[in-house]
Amino acid sequence: MFEYISGKISELSPTYVVLDCNQIGYFIHISLNTYSALEGKESAKLYVYEAIREDAITLYGFCEKEERQLFLLLTSVSGVGAGTARMILSSFSVGELEAIIASGDVAQLKGVKGIGLKTAQRLLVDLKDKVKVSAGAVADLGASAAMKATREEAVTALTMLGFNQLASAKVVDKILNVAPTLPLEKIIKEALKQM
Repeated sequence: MFEYISGKISELSPTYVVLDCNQIGYFIHISLNTYSALEGKESAKLYVYEAIREDAITLYGFCEKEERQLFLLLTSVSGVGAGTARMILSSFSVGELEAIIASGDVAQLKGVKGIGLKTAQRLLVDLKDKVKVSAGAVADLGASAAMKATREEAVTALTMLGFNQLASAKVVDKILNVAPTLPLEKIIKEALKQM
């Protein structure tokens, strides 16, 4: 089993990265959080999980060991495969997911594509004792929910002004990465300058 793969990024998309390591290209599935961390970089070090099945060997990569550990915990739950675990990790940061599990927030988990009520409940029951929550994670969850709502409003406003939704989302994300507490009006004004 591989611990990590380090190399030059030869291809990057929101769902995968191809790392060139000693002239071998490794196709590695990633979450949106890892994608955001890799954007704009020329090389990367990803902690990997190697899923070996009868018909395929699949690599999943993570920028942080904590994200990989959470991925392994998620896939240990009955009914949650690697694709669903990756979808969950794309929807929430590690801290947010830890806070959701600690607080037993079924509604947040049900909001993830592919997660129904029973799976959400099973995830919370199975992982409640296994996931350790950092001190400020629960407070961060409220702040990130507010930021998510602000992001959606900004993207919607830009789309209504005639801009492409994908391009708008990318610009808004870039602004929020630099200034996460910026008010909605200023986000829109800054986005208009960058569009």
